[in-house]
Amino acid sequence: MIPITRPLLGSEEQRAAGEAIASGWVTQGPRVAAFEKAFAEYCGSKFAIATSSCTTALHLALLAAGVGPGDEVICPSMSFIATANAIRYCGAKPVFAEVCADDFNLDPDAIEPLITERTRAILPVHQIGAPAEIDRICRIGESHGLVVVEDAACAIGSSFKGARIGKPFGKFACFSFHPRKVITTGDGGMITTDDEEADREFRLLRQHGMGTSDMARHSSGKVMIESYVCLGYNYRMTDIQAAVGIEQLKKLDDIVAARQRLAQVYNRAFVDLPGVLTPSFPSEIECNYQSYVVRLTGEAKMSRNELMQWLLEHDIASRRGIMTIHREPAYSDLCTGLKLPVSERVADNSIILPLYPQMTDHEQRQVVRATREALAV
Repeated sequence: MIPITRPLLGSEEQRAAGEAIASGWVTQGPRVAAFEKAFAEYCGSKFAIATSSCTTALHLALLAAGVGPGDEVICPSMSFIATANAIRYCGAKPVFAEVCADDFNLDPDAIEPLITERTRAILPVHQIGAPAEIDRICRIGESHGLVVVEDAACAIGSSFKGARIGKPFGKFACFSFHPRKVITTGDGGMITTDDEEADREFRLLRQHGMGTSDMARHSSGKVMIESYVCLGYNYRMTDIQAAVGIEQLKKLDDIVAARQRLAQVYNRAFVDLPGVLTPSFPSEIECNYQSYVVRLTGEAKMSRNELMQWLLEHDIASRRGIMTIHREPAYSDLCTGLKLPVSERVADNSIILPLYPQMTDHEQRQVVRATREALAV
């Protein structure tokens, strides 16, 4: 079976994790601090704060943005459900906006009609690693006094107008290190920001609101009794994860280059295939191709689900394209009667094909051959 993805983990990560275990410091500690520093330097942000997942990173970022009960946050429905869940964790309501059919990202033109007196933030998502039109979104947010929090779960290594995602363009950007992402720590997340006060707040909130860090207490020559100054959470990353992350970050540019090369092979292979639209981005966007997604049109010989079944029968894994949250049972009470025709059409007709940096030419030829056999007229 050719998998949908495969994390690029090797002896360097194995050794780094072992060294963290042997050190005796396996929870949040010096390796987390080192990973944060390296990540901030890569992105060009002043601060990076490691968390247990991108979902917890989004939750903390929204809290720091002042989002609370009764507030509204504008976001796309076409995203993984964690985007909206993080809003609900704050007691706020996700207000779902349409996406652009070409890149699956939040449509800037759809934002302003949804702004009300309860709107507190805009949460764009850089889908499949392709940056949203973040400069326009930030201008809209600024003109209405709204905080922009970037869901950059998939976007490490991508760039918009020459600047790496994570700078950040909005006030905060949140990343994921789940195994399906470009680099992984098994699971985990990161927030980047240039706001020093928010950096202090995040470090407090991720560790139960404890006013003194473990590193400060353990390195002190005097007894220190910690105090808990606010309601916080257990959103910490371990040093074992961070040790892996440090090694993954060293490989990031090579991983992105390999993904881009493989994506272009797919693009050339499918350019003449009836009913198939391959991903295409303007020159201002550099995409890391966290996922390779094609859309099927009415000319396609098969439906999306039929193609997925065909590929499975040929030992090739695939996944549906990005979900639409408003059609999930968990959101039925909030979204009665909501119709987002562009999001629904794109979601129902898109498919993710296998792509990972160590994918062999033979494996990719198998995917291309099976796809062309299924869809060729």
